[in-house]
Amino acid sequence: MLKPQTLWTVSLPLSLLRRCSRSAPNTNPFPAGGRRLPFLPVCKRRRMSTQAQPRFAPLPTEQSESETDAGAAGYQCRLVSYNILAQVYVKSTFFPHSPSACLKWKSRSKAVLTELKSFDADLMCIQELDEYDAFYKKNMENSGYSSIYIQRSGDKRDGCGIFYKPKRAELVQKEGIHYNDLVEKYVPSDHVNSASQNSSSPEEDKNAKPGNSKRGDPNDPRVRLKRDCVGLLAAFKLSDPCDHILIVANTHIYWQAKYLLSRVSQFEQLISNKFNCKPSVIIAGDFNSTPGDKVYNYLVSANLESTDETPIKLRSLYAANGGEPEFTNYTPGFTGTLDYIFLSDGSSIKPASLLCLPRGDSAEVQGGLPNFQHPSDHLPIGADFLVVNS
Repeated sequence: MLKPQTLWTVSLPLSLLRRCSRSAPNTNPFPAGGRRLPFLPVCKRRRMSTQAQPRFAPLPTEQSESETDAGAAGYQCRLVSYNILAQVYVKSTFFPHSPSACLKWKSRSKAVLTELKSFDADLMCIQELDEYDAFYKKNMENSGYSSIYIQRSGDKRDGCGIFYKPKRAELVQKEGIHYNDLVEKYVPSDHVNSASQNSSSPEEDKNAKPGNSKRGDPNDPRVRLKRDCVGLLAAFKLSDPCDHILIVANTHIYWQAKYLLSRVSQFEQLISNKFNCKPSVIIAGDFNSTPGDKVYNYLVSANLESTDETPIKLRSLYAANGGEPEFTNYTPGFTGTLDYIFLSDGSSIKPASLLCLPRGDSAEVQGGLPNFQHPSDHLPIGADFLVVNS
């Protein structure tokens, strides 16, 4: 549960507090559920940490699954989701609270890479991934990972990627999502006004450029709905004794939950027919929505009344096992939970442990992120899953 709002003792220009798109009208920079935390001095460390030690806390046996329900070998897989903060958005004007040494690519890239490797995850959903070909792809290959990637639309330089261990998860199908295309396909012209007004975006494009004629008429609501967001859909055959099929959706969205679930549902049907199975579904990423917001509520409840033949019912892993984190995004201007891992009901995989996150009073987040301990303004989330016999 989120704590009551408190105030920082410093004041910064609004334009520096959030990475807002000037093309989004009437947008509250501090959405419901977010808050400001008391100012704390920046950590005195002078170098980026190279000793990441993530901790996964086991869930109580009644919340995970009993050993008798596990596969023959007690097969587990680990998934982590992380918005690593694209270097193209790392500017001192966006992060005036961060020591300049924390923002330099040479130190940040090494710190992010160290952190990714430290998770020892079988699957990693990464958002705001830039420098993919130049840096991350090869370096992660050297650590035993294969990967897929989709770059954002327009002139954006970042995107979403999934890194996976091919010996643990075999990629059998993949699709990319360009949400700009879905605006034209699914949003009737007489409905776009209400959709635009109901959109919620705690964290907008960091590099938004006002008056960009390439985007079209700024007075057209459909133009305002286009945020150049992307997503990845991938089906993996796990290397457990039963060869379970797991669908992983990695996304970074603002308001497009309905269209995300529509694509996931179609992809699930495709995989079900192709492999004659009922795959488990995990949707992970940065949803720019705090608990209780419209996007969040839609993801966890909208499909209960869905008219689709095969609706996907989701639950948030953290919410279902003790509550959402206190925050996953920690800056002076906004502190709140924006990142989630959703699991489909009736899955053949069950959470066994969750990645622990620091508290607001922890020294490792003092002064806001990024800092010498955390190279991104977001924190990673993750879980170990136990594959259950079907």
